[in-house]
Amino acid sequence: MRRRIFPVLIALLLIILIAGGAISVWLKDKYSYGTEVMDLKTYFEAEDGKVLIYLQNERLPEKALLVDGTCYLNLNFVKSYLTDGFYYDRTEKKLIYTDALGSFVAVPDEDGYLKYGEKKTLECKPCILKEDGLYLALSYAGMIADLDYRINDYRLQIITSWEPYEAALVTKDTKIRYRGGIKSEILCDAHSGESLEVLENLETWSRVRNEDGIIGYVENKCLGASIMVTPEKKIAKDAYVKPEYTSDRLYEKVCLGWHAIGGVGGNSTLEDMVGSSVGMNVISPTWFSLSDSEGNFRDFSEASYVQRAHKYGLEVWPAWDDFNYEAETGENVDDSALFSSTAHRERLIQKMIATSVALGVDGINLDFEKIGGDCREHYGQFLRELSVECRKNALTLSVDNYMPNEGNQQYRLDVQGQVVDYVILMGYDEHWHGSKNPGSVASIGFITDGIDKTLKNVPAEKLINAVPFYTILWKIEGSEVTDEYLTLVNEPDFIRRMGVEPVWDEETCQNYMEWSSNGKTYKVWLEDLDSISVKLNVMSAKELAGVAAWRLGYGSQAIWDLLSAFKQM
Repeated sequence: MRRRIFPVLIALLLIILIAGGAISVWLKDKYSYGTEVMDLKTYFEAEDGKVLIYLQNERLPEKALLVDGTCYLNLNFVKSYLTDGFYYDRTEKKLIYTDALGSFVAVPDEDGYLKYGEKKTLECKPCILKEDGLYLALSYAGMIADLDYRINDYRLQIITSWEPYEAALVTKDTKIRYRGGIKSEILCDAHSGESLEVLENLETWSRVRNEDGIIGYVENKCLGASIMVTPEKKIAKDAYVKPEYTSDRLYEKVCLGWHAIGGVGGNSTLEDMVGSSVGMNVISPTWFSLSDSEGNFRDFSEASYVQRAHKYGLEVWPAWDDFNYEAETGENVDDSALFSSTAHRERLIQKMIATSVALGVDGINLDFEKIGGDCREHYGQFLRELSVECRKNALTLSVDNYMPNEGNQQYRLDVQGQVVDYVILMGYDEHWHGSKNPGSVASIGFITDGIDKTLKNVPAEKLINAVPFYTILWKIEGSEVTDEYLTLVNEPDFIRRMGVEPVWDEETCQNYMEWSSNGKTYKVWLEDLDSISVKLNVMSAKELAGVAAWRLGYGSQAIWDLLSAFKQM
């Protein structure tokens, strides 16, 4: 019996030993740490002559070029992520960046660049032209855009924000792994005492970034308590100097009136216009209109007008438009052809400044109303360049704008808010002459919405809202809609003749009239003391820089008294 039991015991023991060994191997395999190291070239998807880009901690799909040891960024990347201030003239082959004092100008594939007209050198070509576009040297972009950068092996990390971030010290030597798990491939070592930025806290792992820009996972048990760290600029800390955009603005609220002048003879009406415009401190005669696409203009100016206006205590900001000459002559003026040419922009700006200085005016008022969507970038560059020359010559620069909407973003309120002295909203034409669409010229909702949208890009101390000294009488006969203008100065007589009592409309905050006669229906949303008073209250509550009026000669004495009171608010 014993002889038979012994072999069985031996067999059972062997089975137990084998099973135990297998379990031990399984346990070791399950709970031991993986040792496989990920190839960083694979991790960073390295290509010959290219490096991966991280913006802050976000890995971007774009890559930078490495050319002779210099890192280059595509111009579209720079404009999308770093600064949209760079302007490339593809015809004249010039890369331009204009700040508060002047322009940086570089030519593709050439050494050096111009800074405010002075030749400068760089250790590399500032920009190079490739088949897929223009590329900027990272060191050149770093002088102009506020950024820091670090290049390590196969990656470039660009930093544009230096906000405090959460970090933790490594408490004992460990590994940064590709994913959160002990079997995940190793990216690099993390040594005791090393500081890691904590990007995400998980249950047992944390997603971290080390100083070399490697992002991966570390076990929480190897990290100390979280601390807040304020980053410091490193490589590019001395390159960028923030431009200071000084403004030439009035010491009081602006009260501007546009003086519509259809010829040199119209200058003789100055005294008539000033006499009834109590409180006005700026007058804008409509003297200049673009006459071609090469930087020339039609001129109705007269130096004696400026001298007379100054005696009345008025600043003179003549208006420059892009539509009156075309309307007068039928000759097309192509804004896009003008503003897309660096040579044409320079010619126009030089002539504008020279003319303004010779006349002794105090400012420039731009009234360009034909800017198309394809002109967005060019018009923005024109505003930057013109603002520099106005700043140099102590000329106040104001720019007229439609109420902002999705269809007129090309007017670049973002650029205007930074570089010009005053941004003027043309607070009218909600419904306009010839539109066949009866309605208010400027309801309070239209005004408030336009101001609020503009304030997203323009500081209140630069923003002026223009009010209409006119309204529209709409005539409706069946499906036919016609209209005619009514000026505020003529409204009282018109109301008396019609014999219709205006009724206050709370929605538009205007007095409204409607009546029928001889098969026609008449409608008019009046601009008057009541409606303009509501607009001025909104403007005062939002602390705007002033008010403008289109146009002189249309307003009553009572309206000017109202504007004068607003100026004192």
